[in-house]
Amino acid sequence: MPFWAQMLLSVAAFALLLALIAAVWALRGVAQRAEAVLTIVEQELRPLIGQAVALTEDVRALTREARRELERFGAVTERIEDIAIGLGRFVGTLSALTRAGQIVGMAAGLKKGIDVFVHRLRHQGDHHE
Repeated sequence: MPFWAQMLLSVAAFALLLALIAAVWALRGVAQRAEAVLTIVEQELRPLIGQAVALTEDVRALTREARRELERFGAVTERIEDIAIGLGRFVGTLSALTRAGQIVGMAAGLKKGIDVFVHRLRHQGDHHE
């Protein structure tokens, strides 16, 4: 092999070696930056994870509280329903008594009217004789 070909291959190998060293150097820089970014992300994520856990616990507590409030509301609603049923019975009874009172009043009025009619009829008959 001629000398100039050996020299050309040596220069090409040297250039390839320099390119490989530059690539490794660049990869090292990328790895260091990635490590720095991952460190920052890790530092930022720790408090966020803690806050997320706290928020999850808060949501669970609120859910339990809402469930208890709904149970209380259901109990109050049932109690109101019982009261409404009792009030309905009372109003029905009162209505029946009122109707009975109206009938008794009407009967008393009719009796009084008949008594007055009979009384006048008797007195009118006394004047004509």
